[in-house]
Amino acid sequence: MTSTTGPARARRILGRPFGVGDLTLTNRIVMAPMTRSLSPGGVPGDDVARYYARRAEAEVGLIITEGTFIEHPSAGMSDDIPRLWGADALAGWRHVVDSVHAVGGKIIPQLWHVGVAREPGTGPIASAASVGPSGIDLDGSAKGEALSLSDIDDLVAAYVAAAATAQRLGFDGLEVHGAHGYLIDQFLWERTNQRTDAHGGNLAARVRFAAEIVAAVRGAVSPGFPIFFRLSQWKIGQFDARIAHTPGEFEQILLPLVEAGVDVFHASTRRYWLPEFEGSDLNLAGWAKKLTGKSTVTVGSVGLDAEFVGPSGRAGQSAVTGIDELLDRAERDEFDLVAVGRALIADPEWARKTLADRSGEVQPYHARQLASLH
Repeated sequence: MTSTTGPARARRILGRPFGVGDLTLTNRIVMAPMTRSLSPGGVPGDDVARYYARRAEAEVGLIITEGTFIEHPSAGMSDDIPRLWGADALAGWRHVVDSVHAVGGKIIPQLWHVGVAREPGTGPIASAASVGPSGIDLDGSAKGEALSLSDIDDLVAAYVAAAATAQRLGFDGLEVHGAHGYLIDQFLWERTNQRTDAHGGNLAARVRFAAEIVAAVRGAVSPGFPIFFRLSQWKIGQFDARIAHTPGEFEQILLPLVEAGVDVFHASTRRYWLPEFEGSDLNLAGWAKKLTGKSTVTVGSVGLDAEFVGPSGRAGQSAVTGIDELLDRAERDEFDLVAVGRALIADPEWARKTLADRSGEVQPYHARQLASLH
């Protein structure tokens, strides 16, 4: 179906400016980070620059890039996913940044390490061992190597280097990927974190690794350079997983990250309209804002009638649907920003059409669109 929302309301709510630190956005629409695996050798090319710039030019307020690997031997699992190190990749990213800025857009990179989600023998450095907090995969089986304390120090340093590089390249902020069962999330989740040292045990200990990264990154960039932090309950292939079972537990995760320097929480859900905890209609982003007072980003099947089901289930399509409930929630300030994923792959002009009440012209999503950048 198409939205019946009038143009005045859509633009009034989503078209409001937003600012955090030195970052000022013309509206509340964000392009969600989506792995495309179309950067051969880890180098984003001209097609990647055009892909992001086209959406920025069509009124997406903020671009969050697909996850980009930090410089650590076991960070990545594909040679076709971009990296944030090496002269060739950095030249590519500078071109991306310049292209987005040239059309008046804003862009931040997502800093990524996949942890034990990496299959041995893959990625930019195939000989590296897969690593995680305890050498435990998302399904609870043994996989990879447990990180030592010195290994953890090295990883924090790698995030710091990536953050400093992002600012040097001209990005407008950065996002730390702490969601979906990747490295940082593996520390947060009790199933994959069975450590008995200061980085494992109760929630305060499990969040320590994430907080150390954020604090170190905060110290490596200018005070006004905003730090977004993406987190989730669900993991790839483990959609019922939870790092927090109650608002109180969620608060124990969030507050150390606030103290460390997070400016915006990007709360990833597969369906933005679902309540997160019993007794309230708030979604995960709504709870993050309520518990911390920080700005938040919501995400999850915005503008689509079928949810995201992960890399193994991307086949198929999703019809265009209205965003009236999204606008209802945004109007009461449940969250501050709205991240749009597959709908923006399908139609680069989704933001412009939505703000102008032209949703009847929006192109539907189909998995075949993942094969190329357009």
